[in-house]
Amino acid sequence: MSTRSTRVIAIANQKGGVGKTTTVVNLAAALSQMQKTVLVIDLDPQANATSGLGLQRQPGLSLYPVLTGAADVADIIQATPYEGINIIPSELDLAGAEIEIARQENHLAVVRNVLDRVLTAGVFDYVLMDCPPSLGILMTSSLAAADGIVVTMQCEYYAMEGLSVITSLIDQLRANGVNPDLQLEGILMTMFDGRTRLAADVVSEVRAHFAEKVYDTVIPRNVRISEAPSFGQPVIFYDPSSRGAEAYRAFAAEFARRTAPAVRTS
Repeated sequence: MSTRSTRVIAIANQKGGVGKTTTVVNLAAALSQMQKTVLVIDLDPQANATSGLGLQRQPGLSLYPVLTGAADVADIIQATPYEGINIIPSELDLAGAEIEIARQENHLAVVRNVLDRVLTAGVFDYVLMDCPPSLGILMTSSLAAADGIVVTMQCEYYAMEGLSVITSLIDQLRANGVNPDLQLEGILMTMFDGRTRLAADVVSEVRAHFAEKVYDTVIPRNVRISEAPSFGQPVIFYDPSSRGAEAYRAFAAEFARRTAPAVRTS
C-alpha cells in the first residue's frame, strides 16, 4: 500500500510586510491546481492567511487550544472554499500561545508533536506553515517541526540583514540537535519593481550570496495581488491571467520540483 510522505514547509521571515502570507495562500492555491493536497497552518494571530483563503476568524478555532490540550488537531482542521486546500485557522488568542508553550517541558517540540498526528494520517502532500513575523517561541518551535524553510524577501535595501537572522537561526536549530535536518529550501524575492535600479541590485546581491538557493521566479509588485485578499481569494483564483498569478504559478512549479514528496510503500 502506498501513502503520501508529507513535506512540512515553513514560510518565514521575522519581518512583516514581505509577502509571506501572500506566498502561503498562493502557493497553496497553485499546488492545489497541480492536484496536490495542502494543509495551511496559520500561526499568525492576525489571521491573514485564514481570511485570505475565505474563512472568518472564530474564537477557539486555531492551534491555540490544541497546544494547550483543550482540543484535538483533527477537530480544528477546516475545509476552505478551494478544493485540495485545508487550513488550521488562526485567531487573536493565538498570541497567548507563546506563554503557554514556554511553560511546557521541551517547548520546542510542541508544534512537532501536534504535526505528528497530522502526518501519521498521510492525507496531505504539503503542510505550509505561515509563521508569525517575529523570532519568538511560536516561530522557533514551528521551524523545529519543519523539513524546510522558504524565506520571502522584499526587494529592498535591508533585505540581506533580515535574511542573516533567519540563516543563523537555522544553523542553531541544526547545531543543537533540535532539527538537524532542517533545510533552507529557497529564497523567494517578492514585491519586485522593475522600474527601480534598487530592486534589481537587491536581487543580484542575494543571488551572489545564496546562488541556487534563490528561486528563479521573482514575484512582481502587482495590484491584483494586493486586491485579492479583500475578496478572500488567492490572486491565482481572483485574476488567473494577472502577472501576479502567473508568477505564483511559476514559483509553485519551481517549488514542487525542489520539494516533491516521496511516496512510502508499506
